[in-house]
Amino acid sequence: MFNIIDIMATRKTILRPKEKRILSTLGENIKLARLRRRLSAKLVAERANISRSTLWSIENGSPNVAIGKYIQILSVLGLEKDVLAVASDDTLGRKLQDAKLKTPKRAPKKEIEE
Repeated sequence: MFNIIDIMATRKTILRPKEKRILSTLGENIKLARLRRRLSAKLVAERANISRSTLWSIENGSPNVAIGKYIQILSVLGLEKDVLAVASDDTLGRKLQDAKLKTPKRAPKKEIEE
């Protein structure tokens, strides 16, 4: 009989090609940021408290790495605030929200002053 840990460990993330490219680009950007800072993979992995193989997976855009590990790496590189930019300018979402706003058919009645 399987327990929940066994089931979760065997679960694989399936991505579409477009999503794979996005993760691959993210990993490449993280690697370039590390190299620009002239930091070794070993040093960054130690500072982020992860294994070098996890860092390698991140830099190769693996979908099976927890987002928290990405944050740890970005923090070591001083880029953790970049994550706050994700979905901050949701143009499509705002347009959809605005389209569903109900507008009154007529102006509200004015109160008559006596």
